Amino acid sequence: MAPCDPTTLPFPAARAMVDAIWSDMGLRYPPAVVPLPRQASRTIGRADRLSVALAEETPSWCLLHELAHAMTSHADGRTDGHGPIFMGIYVCLLERYLRLDVQFLSASLREAGIGFVRDARPVFVDL
Repeated sequence: MAPCDPTTLPFPAARAMVDAIWSDMGLRYPPAVVPLPRQASRTIGRADRLSVALAEETPSWCLLHELAHAMTSHADGRTDGHGPIFMGIYVCLLERYLRLDVQFLSASLREAGIGFVRDARPVFVDL
């Protein structure tokens, strides 16, 4: 995703972005936004249902990636990992907030042999 969107987000702005996106997606009780530990030199983000940990400067696509993890994780630790539900939510976020073409994203995933659920919803939402 890095070549498609070079923008970054400073950590102080991340809380507002997470809250705004969470609300815009029709969700309540957004995860906490916390700094990554300083020793996390190879990681730029980590997330589960309860928290999103970010570096001091985070690529926009990475924030959306971590939000997709938060939306596909249960409070008890169960998660979709990088499975089809996660990928469906991630594609939705990339299309909605970075305005990337869903046809391009779909073709790229198909070419890589990665499955995704097109109308995926956060795993903790009752339909």
